[in-house]
Amino acid sequence: MADKLRIGVVGIGDISNVYLNNLKNYSDVVEVIACASRSLEKAKQKAAEHGIPRPYASVAELLADDDIDAVLNLTTPDAHFTCTMAALKAGKHVYTEKPLASTFAEGKKLMELAAEKGLYVGCAPDTFLGSRLQNCRRLIDEGVLGNLLGASAFFVSHGPEWEHLDPTFVVQPGAGPLLDMGPYYVTALLSLMGPVKSICAMSSRTFPNRTIELGELKGQTVPVNTDTHITASLEFQNGAMVTMITSFDVWDSELPRMELYGTKGTLCLKDEDPLDGPDVFGGNLLLRTRDEYRWVNFPRNEECLKREWITVPCKHAFDSVSHKKNPRGIGLVDMVYAITENRPPRAGGDMALHALEVMEGILVSAREKRFVTMNTSFELPAPLAPAEDDKSVVF
Repeated sequence: MADKLRIGVVGIGDISNVYLNNLKNYSDVVEVIACASRSLEKAKQKAAEHGIPRPYASVAELLADDDIDAVLNLTTPDAHFTCTMAALKAGKHVYTEKPLASTFAEGKKLMELAAEKGLYVGCAPDTFLGSRLQNCRRLIDEGVLGNLLGASAFFVSHGPEWEHLDPTFVVQPGAGPLLDMGPYYVTALLSLMGPVKSICAMSSRTFPNRTIELGELKGQTVPVNTDTHITASLEFQNGAMVTMITSFDVWDSELPRMELYGTKGTLCLKDEDPLDGPDVFGGNLLLRTRDEYRWVNFPRNEECLKREWITVPCKHAFDSVSHKKNPRGIGLVDMVYAITENRPPRAGGDMALHALEVMEGILVSAREKRFVTMNTSFELPAPLAPAEDDKSVVF
């Protein structure tokens, strides 16, 4: 590898702008030198917008460029496996958007090939490297919560037709609420609690079709070909038990996005925006331990138990709560450092493969009405040290 890891970007939709802008902040270690689209004109337009010297009209042309060390795969989920496999065969490291692949079998093939070729694979989401979840990890490691005994995680909304101009791919196999938004929640839990041992689940498909609610396609219907309301119980290897719900069928909710339960305390991820959760880097983190329970005297000398949440101060970088201005791509930056330091990347393929096995296991359990045992595992990613701001973080 040269002094900088030279990146080729495949898939130049809206999210690519966030990645490309953020990677400019790490120009000392990474350089985007190429981008590819099915339209050369679109590739040229993106290249001109971000100062990328080599636009290509196809993935094959980009992968034939020997100067490229790694591929940033920002294609739609149904193309993740094909693109990542081609990049690995071309001898490139890969960092891909979530999920790693559409099926566990595909993800396993990718990781086997990467190991055979000695290549790195990283995978979004990297939001667990943000301030809120890193604060969670710090408190867990410091013993503030005691032994972890359980957690709950909820992503519920009334579907992608209110957010996507064309939500067709979001309600097909390989997506749905579990594989589209679930990776944020599953990865957050894995990064804090380690591997899952076994799963049981139930699921349903409430609406056979969805009506697009915005844009030029407003009013058109989309067939739903995957389950859209899923409940699961996860048993972790550390003994903790987790309740998880992902749904596109719920009109609204006041549930916290995630809570962690320990023998000494509880952590709660809850924001003013009910949709903010592990899919953003920052946000409020509430703590309640025995210290927040106390007896107080009210009028007429009545003694009552008062319980309060305390807000945990931010001690970590990457504190953005904006979906438009966020540090997406820091997982790729960490992978660059991991390559040079010969260590595992934090947002690595092993954890992404386990997350994929967990999510597929949930669907299998629901479909076959049985417990499913996990076969993969991973090493808990190293935490980030506290930092004053994004620029002072040390990967």
